[in-house]
This record gives sequence, C-alpha cells and structure tokens, in this order.
Amino acid sequence: MSSLYSTWVTSLSCSPSSGDGAVVYALPQWLRFVFLSPCPQRALLSAVDFLLLFTLLVFAIIKLYSRFTSNGSTNTEEINKPLISNTRGLRTRTRTTLWFNLTLIATIVLTVLYTVACILVFSSSGVESSWKQLDGLFWVVQVVTQLVLVILIIHVKRFEAAVHPLSLRVFWVANFVVVSLFAASGVTRLVSLEGSESFGFMVDDVVSFISLPVSLFLLIVGVKGSTGVVNSREETQSVVDNDEETKLYDHGLDKPSLTTGFASASQFSKTFWIWLNPLLSKGYASPLNIDEVPYLSPQHRAERMSVIFESKWPKSEERSKYPVRTTLLRCFWKDIIFTAFLAVIRLSVMFVGPVLIQDFVDFTAGKGSSVYEGYYLVLILLVAKFIEVLTTHHFNFNSQKLGMLIRCTLITSLYKKGLRLSCSARQDHGVGPIVNYMAVDTQQLSDMMLQLHAVWMMPFQVGIGLFLLYNCLGVSVITAFLCLLLVLVFIVVTTRQNKNYQFKAMISRDSRMKAVNEMLNYMRVIKFQAWEEHFNSRILSFRQSEFGWLSKFMYSICGNIIVLWSSPMLISTLTFGTALLLGVKLDAGTVFTTTTVFKILQEPIRTFPQSMISLSQALVSLGRLDRYMSSRELNDDSVERNVGCDGETAVDVQDGTFSWDDDGLEQDLKNIHLKVNKGELTAIVGTVGSGKSSLLASILGEMHRISGKVQVCGSTAYVAQTSWIQNGTIEENILFGLPLNRQKYNDVIRVCCLEKDLEMMEYGDQTEIGERGINLSGGQKQRIQLARAVYQDCDIYLLDDVFSAVDAHTGTEIFKECVRGALKGKTIVLVTHQVDFLHNVDCIVVMREGTIVQSGRYNNLLDSGLDFGILVAAHETSMELVEQGAAMPGENSNKPMISKSASINNRETNGESNSLDQPKSAKGSSKLVKEEERETGKVSFNIYKLYCTEAFGWVGIFAVFFLSLLWQASMMASDYWLAYETSVKRAEFFNPSLFISVYAIISLVSVLLIVLRSYSVTVFGLKTAQTFFNQILNSILHAPMSFYDTTPSGRILSRASTDQTNVDIFIPLFINFVVAMYITVVSIIIVTCQNSWPTAFLLIPLVWLNLWYRGYFLSTSRELTRLDSITKAPVIVHFSESISGVMTVRAFRKQKEFSLENIRRVNSNLRMDFHNFSANAWLGFRLELLGSLIFCMSALFMIILPSSIIKPENVGLSLSYGLSLNSVMFWAIYMSCFIENKMVSVERIKQFSNIPSEAAWNIKDRSPPPNWPGQGHVDIKDLQVRYRPNTPLVLKGITLSINGGEKVGVVGRTGSGKSTLIQVFFRLVEPSGGKIIIDGIDISALGLHDLRSRFGIIPQEPVLFEGTVRSNIDPTGQYTDDEIWKSLERCQLKDSVASKPEKLDSLVVDNGDNWSVGQRQLLCLGRVMLKQSRLLFMDEATASVDSQTDTVIQKIIREDFAARTIISIAHRIPTVMDCDRVLVVDAGRVKEFDTPTNLLQRQSLFAALVQEYANRSTGL
Repeated sequence: MSSLYSTWVTSLSCSPSSGDGAVVYALPQWLRFVFLSPCPQRALLSAVDFLLLFTLLVFAIIKLYSRFTSNGSTNTEEINKPLISNTRGLRTRTRTTLWFNLTLIATIVLTVLYTVACILVFSSSGVESSWKQLDGLFWVVQVVTQLVLVILIIHVKRFEAAVHPLSLRVFWVANFVVVSLFAASGVTRLVSLEGSESFGFMVDDVVSFISLPVSLFLLIVGVKGSTGVVNSREETQSVVDNDEETKLYDHGLDKPSLTTGFASASQFSKTFWIWLNPLLSKGYASPLNIDEVPYLSPQHRAERMSVIFESKWPKSEERSKYPVRTTLLRCFWKDIIFTAFLAVIRLSVMFVGPVLIQDFVDFTAGKGSSVYEGYYLVLILLVAKFIEVLTTHHFNFNSQKLGMLIRCTLITSLYKKGLRLSCSARQDHGVGPIVNYMAVDTQQLSDMMLQLHAVWMMPFQVGIGLFLLYNCLGVSVITAFLCLLLVLVFIVVTTRQNKNYQFKAMISRDSRMKAVNEMLNYMRVIKFQAWEEHFNSRILSFRQSEFGWLSKFMYSICGNIIVLWSSPMLISTLTFGTALLLGVKLDAGTVFTTTTVFKILQEPIRTFPQSMISLSQALVSLGRLDRYMSSRELNDDSVERNVGCDGETAVDVQDGTFSWDDDGLEQDLKNIHLKVNKGELTAIVGTVGSGKSSLLASILGEMHRISGKVQVCGSTAYVAQTSWIQNGTIEENILFGLPLNRQKYNDVIRVCCLEKDLEMMEYGDQTEIGERGINLSGGQKQRIQLARAVYQDCDIYLLDDVFSAVDAHTGTEIFKECVRGALKGKTIVLVTHQVDFLHNVDCIVVMREGTIVQSGRYNNLLDSGLDFGILVAAHETSMELVEQGAAMPGENSNKPMISKSASINNRETNGESNSLDQPKSAKGSSKLVKEEERETGKVSFNIYKLYCTEAFGWVGIFAVFFLSLLWQASMMASDYWLAYETSVKRAEFFNPSLFISVYAIISLVSVLLIVLRSYSVTVFGLKTAQTFFNQILNSILHAPMSFYDTTPSGRILSRASTDQTNVDIFIPLFINFVVAMYITVVSIIIVTCQNSWPTAFLLIPLVWLNLWYRGYFLSTSRELTRLDSITKAPVIVHFSESISGVMTVRAFRKQKEFSLENIRRVNSNLRMDFHNFSANAWLGFRLELLGSLIFCMSALFMIILPSSIIKPENVGLSLSYGLSLNSVMFWAIYMSCFIENKMVSVERIKQFSNIPSEAAWNIKDRSPPPNWPGQGHVDIKDLQVRYRPNTPLVLKGITLSINGGEKVGVVGRTGSGKSTLIQVFFRLVEPSGGKIIIDGIDISALGLHDLRSRFGIIPQEPVLFEGTVRSNIDPTGQYTDDEIWKSLERCQLKDSVASKPEKLDSLVVDNGDNWSVGQRQLLCLGRVMLKQSRLLFMDEATASVDSQTDTVIQKIIREDFAARTIISIAHRIPTVMDCDRVLVVDAGRVKEFDTPTNLLQRQSLFAALVQEYANRSTGL
C-alpha cells in the first residue's frame, strides 16, 4: 500500500505515470495525481496567484488610462483618486475595526511564512537541483502575491472601501481550496509513509498545516466581503437604513435602552463569544435582575421577524398545502445552509483522531519514520481538535439562534392570526390548545433546529466510519455494517412508534390543559357548588390517558438507549469474531482504532433517533400550526366602514342574513333591515335568545354575512354583555392605550358613577385588577367597560345590556349622565331589558328568533300590540307593586335627591377623603397580582433531594448509582482485556477462542447491567412525575379563593404545561445521562493517568478550572433560566386575554396596539433565551478546548516518556478513551447545568404544591345532619370581613336574623358589599370576626363541602363548562333524565333544548359561547332547580333576561321554593317588592332591614330607590 501512495504523494514528476492499472482506474488515478501530487498542486496555486496579479494589473491600467484620457480636464486631484474607493467628494473620518486588523495580520503572517519557506528551500541540500529551483520559484511567487495583498489591504484602508474587491474575495476562496489540498497531502504522507520519504516534504507539510487556519479565516473574510473600515459617512447611511426600525418605535414600541454586545461585537469577539464576558461577570458578582439583561440585536427582534414572515407567506394562487413550513424555509434557508456547512466541517475533522491511533501505536513501538513524527502527530491532533471544538459550538449556537428566531416569528404571527380569527374558528381551537401552540409547538420547532442536520449527515458519518474499519479489518467490516443496519432498523421502527405515542400524549395534554384552564377560569363557581372533586377526577382522567402514552414513550426511549449504549461492545464482539475467523491479525492499533470508530459511530446512531423524534414532533407541530394559520379569518368586506362620511345614516343594514357559522349552514339572523340615523339612540329589545347581541355583532362585522349589505359611518365603541377587563390598573383599563387627559378622565369617571367605588378602594384608580376582573363586582366591571368606551370618544356606541349588572339608582344615573349626557349627539345602539328607558329613545327595534319583527317609537309600537306589547305588559305587572309603594304617604318627588345625598353622607372612606386628584399611597403596594416569586442563587440541595427521593427514597438513588458503577466497570474490563490480549508479549500465546469468549461474556454482562440501570431510572422518573402532578393539582384545588385573586392563571398554566413536561420527560432523561457521563469522565481520567502519569499533575488545575467555569457560568445561566420562565408567563396571559376579548379589541380597532404589546413581551422573553444559549456556547467552547489541550498534553507525554514505561497497547487504550475526553467532560458539566436549570421546574411546582390550604372539605366528627338546613333559619352576629390581612374591612359588623322560609331581598349600590355577604355564607372569604349560625349550627365549624353542597346558588355571572347540556346542569351525574327535563321545563329552556337534534347531549362550547347570556343564566337556574336546596342564594340571577322572562322566573321561584329561605341580591326593584323583608347594605354596613311596606312608609334609602325607579321613565 505504501508504494501505491508514494506514486502520487511523493512523486516530483509533473506528468501522471500511465504505467499501472487498468483503464477503469485511469480517472481516479489522474484526479488523485492532479489534486494531491506536489508538482500539480504548485501549478494550481501559482495559476491562482498569477490570475489575481494579472487581474489587478489590468484593472490598474484601465483606471489610469481612463483618468488621463477623460475630457482633457485632468488635474492632480483626479490622478490621485484611489483605484478602489466608495466615497465621493469630501474625505470623511475613518476608523478601522478589529476585523480589518486581523485581515492585515493574517496576510502578513502568510507573507512571513512563505518567505521562511523560500529561504529553507533554497538553502536545503540533497534535493534534485531542477526541483529545488522550481520549488524555490513557487515560494517566491507566493511571497510576491502576499506582499501585493498586504499593499492592497492598506490601500483599502487609505481609500475607505467598505467591501473588498471581488477579484480578491474569489482569490481567498480558491486559495483556501488549494491550501486544503496541500494539507490533505501532508496528512496522507504522515499517516501512510515511513522514514525519509515523508521527511523530504517537511517544509511543505509544516507550511500547509500552519497556513490552513489562516486561509480558513481569509475564506470567511472573502465570503463576508466586509473590510472592517468604518467612516462617518457609512454611519450616517446606517442611520438611514434603520429608518424602518425607527418607524416601529414611533408607533408605540419602546426603543430598548440596553442592546446585546453581540450587535456591535467584532468578528473575533463573535468567534470566541468574548462579547458575553460583561454579562457573565455581572451575573457572577450578583444575581441578575431583569433590567440588566440586554435586548436582542435589531435584526433579531420580533417586530422585524414578524414583517419578514408576513412578506414570505405563500400567495393564495400558490395553494400551498404546508404554508407555515414553506414560509419558514423562505425566511431561514440561508441560516439552515450555514449550519449545514459548519456540520460538514465538523464531520471532516471528527475522524482525524481514530486515524492517528495506529500511527501513535507504531511510533511508540519504535516503528516511527523520524524522531519528529510524534510531534507532528500531536500537532495534527491539536489542530483537528481545535477546529472540531470551534465548529461544534458555533453549530450549536447558530442552530439555537435559528430556533429562537423561528419561535419569535411564529409567536408574533400566531398572535396576529388570533386577532383575525373568525368566531367559529376561535371556538374550534379554544384557548387551551392555542396556549399550547405558543408554549409547546413553537418550542418544539425551535428545539428541532439543533437536530435537523443529524438526519441527513448520519449516512455520511457511518460511511466514513465503515471505510476506516475496512482499512483496519478488511472484509469483516460487512459484519459491522449488518449490525449497524439492524440497530438502525430497530431505531427507525421505535421512532415511528414514539411519534405515535408522542402525538397521543400531546392530544391528551391538550385536553388536560383545556380542562385545567377552564377550571382556573371558573374556580369561584366550582367552589360555590363544591364541585372540586368532580373537576379533580375529570383532570385526573385526562392525565391518566396522557400518562399512559407518556409511559409508553419513555419505555420506548429507554429501549433505544439500551440498544445504542450496548451496541459498540456487541458489534465489536461480532466484528472481532468475524475478523479472527477470516484470519485477520489483531494488534493494539487495529483493535483500538476499531473500538474508537464504533464509539464515534455511536453519536450519529444515538442522535439519529433523537433527531427523528424531534423531526416527527416538529412535523406534528407544523401540522397543528398549518391548521391554525389556515383557519378562517373575519371577512373585512362584511361591513363597509366609512370615516367622516356625509349623510344622515350612521348604521345601515339592508336585507342582511348572518350566521355565526363560517359556512353559513345555520342562519342566526334573517332578513335584517335596520337604519340608525346619526345622533340617534336606538334600543334593541326582545326575549332571551332572540338575537339582540348577534345583531350588534353583525354591525361590528363579527358574524359571517350570507347576504345583504352593512354600512357603518364612523368609528365604533363596543361594551360587551359579558365584561372583558384586562389584568392591569383601573386607569390603564379606562385609558385603553390613549394618553391621559385628566379633565376628560375625571368627567368619564363621574358619568360612569365610578367616583364612589374608587374612593372606597385604598389605591383608587391605581388599584390593580386581577385577571378577568376577578376582584371587582359585576357592576364595577360593567362600568369600567363603559368608561373605557366613553373615554375613547368614538362616533357610534354599541352597548350590550350595560344596565343588567348595576342597581336601579346607578342605572338611572348612567342613563341620564352618560347615555343621554356625555354621549349626547353620538349614535347609540343599546341592547336592553329595561323597559323604563324605552320612553326616552328615538327608535325601538323588537326582535324575535333572529328577525326584526317591529321597529318604531314607543307609543306607536305599544298601539300595534304584538311582541312589544307583551314585553311592556309583563314589565307593567311587575311595576304595579312598586308604584303602590311609591304612592305611599310621606314620600315626595325629591326622593331621588335624598337617595343621592344619603348615599354620599353615609359612605365610609376610612376616615379620609380619597378624591381622585389626591396622590395615592405608594403605587407599588397597590399591586393585587403579586410579582412572581423567584428564588435567587443556587437551586438548593433540598430541591434535588426532594426530586430524587420522592419515588423510592434513598434506596432508589443508591441502587441507580451502584448499577451505573458496575456498568462502567464492565466497559473498562472489556477494554483492558483487549489491551492485554493484543500486547506484543501475548502475541505468541494468543488463543482466538478464549479471547473472543471472554470478550463476549463481558459484553453480555454489560448489556444486562445497562438494561437494569435504564429501566430503573425510567420507573423512578415516571413515578416521581405522577406524584408531583397529583401534589400540585391537589394543592391548587384546596387553595383559598384569595390565591386565585392574586395569581394570574398563566402562572399556574405554565407550571401545568412547561414545568410538568420538564418533570415528565427531560429531568429523568438527563439525570440518566449525567450520572453516566460523570462516571465515564472518571474512567477516562483513570485510564489516561495510568498510562501517562505526568497527566496526573494536570488533573488538579483541570478539575479546578472546570468547577470554576461551571460556577461562573451557572450563576448567570440559572438566573437567565428563571427569568426566562418569569417572562414567558406574561406572553401567555396577554395572549389568552386578547383571544377572549378579541371582539372588544376589534371593535375599537386596537389590533395594532395589542400586537405591539405582544411584540414587547416576546422581545423581553427572547433576550433571556438568547443570552442563555450564548452562555452555553461560551462555556462549551472553553471547557472542550481545555479538555483537548489536556488530552494533547497527555499524548505528548506518551511520546516523550521512554518506551520502557509506555507500552504500545496501552497507548492505544489511552487514546481510544482520551479522544472523547473533551466532549464527555463538557457534556457532563453542561448537562449538570441543564438539569440545574430544569430543576427550577421542580422548584416552581413545589412552590404551588404547598399553597396554604382553605379549611377541610369534610370533617368526620362534624358532618351536619342529612336534612340540614331543615328550617333555613339564619343568624348573623357582628360579622366582619376583610379580603386579605392589612386591608380595610369590607363588611363592618353586620348583625341580623332571617327566619326559615323567608324571602330576603338585598339591595344597595354597586360595591357596597352585597356579593361579599354571599361569599361569606359559602366561606369563600372567611370572616375576620363574628359568626353565622344556620339552624343552630355555626357554619365555621363545618367542612367546606358539607356546607357548600347544602346551599343553592345562582351566581352573578352565568358560567357554562365545555361539554353538553346534561354535563352542565348535572356535572356529578346524580339525577335522571326525567328530573333534568322537568328542571329545564321549569326554567323555560325545555323547548330550546328539545328543538336541538342531540337534546340533552347538545354541545356547549368553551364558556358557553354558543348560548346567549340569558340562556346561560336560565341553565344556571336549572341547576338549582335540580338541587332543591333549603337555602337559596341568588346573586343578580335575572340581570341578563328581559322583564317577561324575569317575571316567569320569579313566579317559578315563588312556586318551587315556597318553603325555602331565599336571599336574593337584586337590581330590579320589582324583584324585591314581593320579598318578605328587604336588607339595604351601604359601605359594608346594614342601613335598613324591614318589610318593603314598612320601609316605604318612612323616609328610607329603600323608599328613595323605589321612588327613583318609579320615576326613572318620566324623570329622565
């Protein structure tokens, strides 16, 4: 073989020899000669040099000639113009960057190197004189070329060129290719030749090895093109280029104060991640704060990525099946190609180590060709390792950066899509899955970027490996190939299986997240009804399904790990067996080259299934995202919007037919003709479910228009029936993105009757509102919504039943001051059930079953009879009682004023006047929603202990650790056996059958140990994950209501999704790897030190540096990971908030502002991610470089130490272990850091697993009697309530007694404490003092479920859960269908449900959005009917229904609950007029408690309310 190589590697001939070989081999031989023989190589490089010099000469001549001949107007200034310049006119101030200096230094280094080579060649002896002259001339050409380049680069600086000339850039690319060929020849000579043959080419080889990295750098300069020369003119240009970015900031996006060092770093700094040092040192000095982490470079920010994504989205005519995939490829193909290029370079140098093992073994055995060969080998090893380490970490860094950009692009695009989704498309997906698209699917696509190239590179890696094995073992490589093929087939099959398991687990996780999200949204109702156990079992059933698939997935991965980790030994056994059968001689070099190649092949075969899993998960995610991004959007053409148009008409609907369904299969509104003139107040009335809210939605363009035409003239404001409030201060909610105008703001608060509420709140309008307005009463939410609309100052106001949640007095005030006052002259369309206001409107529209049946003024409609007459008649019947009361003696027409002044005089403001203009207490303390807790510093040992001992205690830990040690010991035993048997001493006693038998036995023991170890870790991980899930679910269900008031649901959801996924999958997997890695590092160190003892002295600094780097890195990385989790939750909260309030956002045309807020939050989160993986690359590069240096030092010691100490077989053993030292050591350290960061998830789950619990659900010894409450007798004694410690009392010493069977109406203005009183009965809020006794039992002594399950309640907001009518009316499945039908009949819903094809199994979507608010309220009434409670609480139960339905409901309640005690909060005076007694609450105190008749006979607050209600129609 040596002679074959010498023909082309050492031949000084300049023509190919045609002596040997058949014609078949002619082409490969010729190519080999041209590219790898010394003479043609010199010809190639000289040709490239001459071409460059000729190009430059021609260019210079043309330039000079054109100047001297131009118009004869030549002057000295013209002649002095540069050959290459990018400036015109005045010279500008110039500075050079590190990039320019490095380019110049690299060229000078090459000049010096070639000069030295030239001198050495001319001074050498013993070389043919003709070759010596030729070679010397070649090096002279190199020196001249490099000198010209040095002058050219200085010329570039002098004349301020921003880009290198194209000819120079092409030269650098070509030069790198030829220098690589020189280096390849050098490596071939070193590996395959002996003695003086190779020594003759020493100059060539040394020069090529040194110049290769320099040429690589110049190649990068050539590709990039930038000179590194910056002038002020260029800086001005960059300002112009950033104009687009500036526009974004002008539109409301804050310009970041602190930008990442990466943005302005030099190329050198980027190459070695030096730009990260300031952040790491800051993080090491003290825990990082959120403001200390810089923002991303402008080119990586969400605002830019989102615009690029939209511009690349496939056009409709392309009919792309996979639009998301297509767009991502169009956006990021360059980045994908660059990472592929890095992967190829890494692959090229990866096998240098194994190739050199044989040479090292031969050299130490005394077969070296020269005394310097050992040093050559170490130098080659060092360069190869350096390139491998650098490319590996740049590949990781760039892949993760690409993943981050994909995630940021998708999140902003998903958000924008969410704001455009049609109503039915929004219902199809639901908030839970959309949160998963953002949190899980985008993350999976991001993670997949790291593993993308492993899929196609695996065949190349295996191919190179098999080629090397063929060189060592000949034909027996077929066995290895077949074994690798079997492993691959096994992995492909299990990967397909894993994809299926993963998909099923994702579906189950979606269902679980949807159920958790729903539970969190309606926790108040769940607690009122004592349904926690039902929801617990529902979520657990979804979790059980998810856990089943998860277990299969984890066991399948466990099987993969077993096959992959045991395959190198098993394949080695079979391959060596085959080799011995075929008579191949096994020596130390052959054996350890083989085992090292198998270890290297372990990587592609290990990463291949991971990559396939990631790829399959990513494809599933892309499918889900394609479906979401292709969902129907609202059609902008459905409404013709004109701003500032002439004419009288503001809203015009002509012959409109509309549907909530995008396909228009069901017509929800039919034959709509509606004209609203400018400045008119139009009221829409009708019974529940007649289509009133749908009519408003059709005007807003929210419904699918089947036919007809809708014209809207001017801007629209919309107040929804179900209030939508954002998590923020009251002021922020009212301003809704507009700047504060104090005068206008105060007027809005006054006309919306919010002054008194704000005075009662400790922090006024700076009070922070919880998610979905959780800490406000229904009336307060409704009025804040109204204030938001009024402050926006639009042309057309669409108000959906704004008076339903407020009391009579407040309703009248709002109608007078706001609707007829502040909004006078505006066009208003008002949906209402308040018949009293209808005298004062310009037009009334009456609806029935989705059509307009009547329209006109009040008196005209009344005369015509029909629907409107029925509505008014029902209302007047209920008003008779009121009017009788109002006509009683002692009343006068000024009563409304008394009411007003009484309410003002009696208010409690905690002893001080909190007028809006006064500064409030420190704003920070107004926060209701607490800042998310974050532990700083190290993840405590206690967290690790909690996780590791949760499943099987300390025994489990010791068992896993012991099995790991035994497994590593078996691996080392097999390698020691190989070294022993292949030593020179044993050669004469070598017994093939004994050798292979022992090796096979050790291999089988090793496989058995790895099986035991892997399965024990998997069982341990699964059991722990399930325990944690049960703990957090149990803790959340037992948490008091105050916890939900102060904790955004996004915070809980992120623990239930991302954190739980970490505990389910990542932590057990990586703990498995880390334990194995650390034990492997120890084994490598033992083997290396045993054979190269001076290395032991390097161990102490190595260990110290590793630990120091780990600590230095971890202090920053840990905080970045925590901050990443903390900044992720606001993105999710804002997203789900926007989706649920999308109708309001679209009505006000605020989509742009909301998109900018989303971008702001995404940018805030991404900077954590970016700096986190940059820190990983920073650490990885340094640790691996350190490991490589130590390994090369150890190899050097093996060469230096005398052969009496160093045995060749031990050199092979040491090298086969040491080659993996750098990567194993880095991965051990990195994965331990990764686990520490993921352990934050355990910490976060544990935080929510120990929430202080509310009282026990059931107390064994204190269960109330089965028929309790039998009478319904209620005694309240000095009841005092505050929501949280250190806040003012909300109820201030209430004492009263209610007799069994009595009907008590509770009235009082909004925020007076009516709803709080009901919450205390259910102990949602525990009393601070006093007690409530019902039928002789103090309710505070009972278990909460015993208490709550005995009461009936119809809460303020009608809540329906996703499912069916049956599951909503009877969630626990206690009642028969007959009982359910009777209940539906009594609450007026039987006909609606019976008309649907599925009857009781009719669908109820998330939040009951496919039922009107009135129907939802009736369904909630149906629940209570079914329950037949002795004590019934009604919290404004009929606020969302019309008078007619209300009358019917009141009649039902009177008949059905005749013998029951009813405590009813009401805003409609008629509903309390027939109560036995009325309780008037004001500012948390009982003001009046008596029969309606008695209260009306004296000057009372109640009398004032009644008088006002009676007069509201005429007095408006």
